[in-house]
Amino acid sequence: MAAKFGTSGLRGLVEEITDGTCDKYVRGYLRHLKNQNIAKEGSKVFIGYDLRASSPLICEQTIAAAIKENFIPINCADLPTPALALYAMHNHSASIMITGSHIPADRNGIKFYRPDGEIDKSDEQEIQKYAGEISEENIASDVDFDQVPNERAEAVEQFSERYKSLFSSSFFHGKRIGIYEHSSVARDILKDVFEAFGANVFSLDRSETFIPVDTEAVSDDTVKNLKAWTEEYQLDAILSTDGDGDRPLLSDENGNYIKGDILGLIASKYLNVDVIATPISSNSGIQNSPNTEVYLTRVGSPYVIAAINEALDKDSGRVVGFEANGGFLLASKSNMGHGTLQPLPTRDCVLPMLAVLAMSIDQNLPLSKLVTSYEMPITHAGRIQEFPTEISSTFVAELTNSTEKRDEFFAPFGSVQDINIIDGLRVTLDNGEIVHLRPSGNAPEMRCYVEAESIAAAEELVSKVVSAIKVYNSI
Repeated sequence: MAAKFGTSGLRGLVEEITDGTCDKYVRGYLRHLKNQNIAKEGSKVFIGYDLRASSPLICEQTIAAAIKENFIPINCADLPTPALALYAMHNHSASIMITGSHIPADRNGIKFYRPDGEIDKSDEQEIQKYAGEISEENIASDVDFDQVPNERAEAVEQFSERYKSLFSSSFFHGKRIGIYEHSSVARDILKDVFEAFGANVFSLDRSETFIPVDTEAVSDDTVKNLKAWTEEYQLDAILSTDGDGDRPLLSDENGNYIKGDILGLIASKYLNVDVIATPISSNSGIQNSPNTEVYLTRVGSPYVIAAINEALDKDSGRVVGFEANGGFLLASKSNMGHGTLQPLPTRDCVLPMLAVLAMSIDQNLPLSKLVTSYEMPITHAGRIQEFPTEISSTFVAELTNSTEKRDEFFAPFGSVQDINIIDGLRVTLDNGEIVHLRPSGNAPEMRCYVEAESIAAAEELVSKVVSAIKVYNSI
């Protein structure tokens, strides 16, 4: 079993999941729930998946594994991860989402949800333990999948209505909104929600072949397309998500995408929250947000959730979490528009985009002006793909543990003034620039995040650091 838990769920090559790993981990998860008295035999477990070609097969293996553990599987088919989590929580049941999020199409993954929300790292350890105890290798199944109850329509409707109830049918009247659909499982829901608010919605670049869209490291092609579509259709904004709809992508009236952490900050201000939990990779300016307590975490939703739970235990007020990829977790009941949102403690794509667009309307500002009004440091991110995890981990460890090697590597960029090792290596240079190096937890990639005084300087710094990493590791 080469598949493993990353920053959000189990991830691996498709063949590393369908080889019996799915069966063992799903059964290990359900045994963990039974052992903790979170669920019992005969309970329902809701199952959904994204639009990858491999997802239906893994879903079938998941359903078969649930039946082996004497659970009742409910097939929710293709729908966004937050829609599945919301529906399962409403039914006081566990859920399992088949998705690889933004990683390449030859890979996939499995996300596990308890009846009260996303699992944490302690759950992952227990799931791995129980999975390791399951010795059966035969994953063949005689399940009649046509007889498995399907509640996709109900789950999708509940998720859509969660947001459609917040604003009037004319709230976005006159706004021209593009939906970059690609292979996002949330594409039709986004169209439905914003048309319900009176927006003039344009469908853009729908694909029946899976396209991995990373909302944290947006590709050059996507950047070009956003600008071209915005100009062609005279759009006020373009909305999109990653593959499973738990990470948003929003661009402004100039076709410039808004960084996920800035999106999260503005959404937090719109909701008037008291506490923000966010990873160390997020914009450092968030830490100076007035009247808000900020918890910094390692990268990954389980760590953000742990910080959220810590804040809730302290009764710290209204609590949210968000990541640099834009995924937004609502931990406290919040007023929005003319309605109230109940907590949804898993990453969601719709809430942050809707909140930021609503604030731009309330303040009568185009999105670009709203963003610049926050005067945040300039950030940029890059990555090296097909960079083996063992090499990237060794490289970061060398720079972390050796002052000499660290100073030598960063010398072309500046003198190292401070380091942070919450997750990876985050270096502050004497010119105020920040470089954060971190091996990806989901794929064989090296992540590079920077802060600089201008967009041009940030882009140049990423390019130079990435080149230096390649030279250092002889790539």
